[in-house]
Order: sequence, then C-alpha cells, then structure tokens
Amino acid sequence: MITRVKQAHRYGGFIVRALLVAGVTGWFLLNPGFQGAGRSAMAAGEMSQDQFDQRIHDYILAHPEVLVQALQSLDQRQREADAAAAKAVLTSRADDIFRDKQSPVDGNAEGNVTLVEFFDYNCPYCRQMAPVMAQAAADDPQLKIVYKEFPILGPDSVFAAKAALAAQKQGKYTQFHKALFDSRTRVTEAIVLKIAAEAGLDLARMKSDMQQPEIQALIDRNAELAQALRITGTPGFVVGDQIFPGATNLETMKKLIEQARAQPK
Repeated sequence: MITRVKQAHRYGGFIVRALLVAGVTGWFLLNPGFQGAGRSAMAAGEMSQDQFDQRIHDYILAHPEVLVQALQSLDQRQREADAAAAKAVLTSRADDIFRDKQSPVDGNAEGNVTLVEFFDYNCPYCRQMAPVMAQAAADDPQLKIVYKEFPILGPDSVFAAKAALAAQKQGKYTQFHKALFDSRTRVTEAIVLKIAAEAGLDLARMKSDMQQPEIQALIDRNAELAQALRITGTPGFVVGDQIFPGATNLETMKKLIEQARAQPK
C-alpha cells in the first residue's frame, strides 16, 4: 500500500505536465480565433495544413512563456483542488483522523483540541519535531496528540512502526516512541530491539504482536488516509481544519493549536 502511494505521487506530476504540454498545443488547434484564422487561410489557399502546424510550432518556440504560464496556472488550480478535496476528507473522515481507537494517543486523551501527526521514525524532520511535540503537550494540558505511523522510508521504518504499535499492546507506546526518536541515529532493526529491551518490553511478545494482521492493517489505513489528505511526506500534521506538511517551530505549532481551539465545535 505504501509503495503504491509513493509511486502515485512520483509519477503523477510528470504525467500531468506532459498532458499540459499536449493540452497547450491542443488549445492552439481548438481555439476558435486561432483555428478560424488558420482555416480561413487554408481555405483561401494561403496556408497548407503543414504550414498551419508549423505556425503553431514556431509560435510556441517564440513564446515559451506561454507554457510556463500555463504550468503555473495548472499548478495553482491543482493546489486549490487538492486543498478543497483534503478539507472535504477532514469532514467526512473525522473519526478516522481524530478518533481512531487503534491510533496511539499522547497528552490529554480527553483534551479539547487534537493534533494529529503522520511520521516516520527515520525522518530527520520528524525527529526534529519530537521535542516540539513534547513541549506543546507539556505547555497545554488540554492538548490531545494522535500518532499516525506512516513508515515511508524503507523496511527499517516499517519494522520500527510495527514494533511501536506492538509496544502499545504492553502499555509502553509513548515511552518507546520517544526513546526511538531520542536515539539520534538511523532506526534499524537492531536499534529497535535494543531500545525495546531497555524500555522493559517483553521482546518475545513484541515480536509476536508485530505479526498481528491488525497492526499491518493500521499502517495501511494510515497510508491511505495520508493519501486522501494529500500528505505525501513526513512529518504531516492535522489540527482543526488545517493540514500542514513539514517541520515547524513551537510558536507556530501553538498558534495553529489555538486557532483550532477557537473554531466552532
């Protein structure tokens, strides 16, 4: 599932731009004014079809900014469409995003505002955000944090995500989650097992729980939800009606949380 999400985003932009180039050329062919002038010239014997095609070719070469402007316009429209679609998902899938009972929770589970994070243990920007998240929770007793395991950086990340969700079954998710980020190194299978042992986890039980179908199902569900929200990398955050990608500072995070708290319920 995760591979399909990454591939879709990787090739989507290329395909859209290739179609745009064809579309801009098609516009010249279908534009009533341009087409009408061309047909009139061809009907009058002033221009052959080959000449008409060459005219389009020459115009685009002489005015390449037309393609640039069209690409910029398309990108803007695509961003607006993506934002609108993502906002619709926030409404239609609020329970999956904010209240999924299998997703690990930190902070105040009954808090009046919820901050959701999609993350990967091997993402350096997620590691950068870990102390920011911890401080935000410490400073705000009414903040609920929901963690969405989104391991997109390879097999080591998938192993770590499964181990963390297995740790949740032993009541040690938050402790294990923070220890993984505190390791300040690439989280490999060996590192995961070492940290799990240091955290007092039952390793035999953890390894067994990691194989449970519901753990893979939750990871797949998170990946599908991230795609629906147009979150293509890590970290990705959702709070209130805001979806924002990438790392930020504590001040900005607190402002977004307060904006969400002020929204009508």
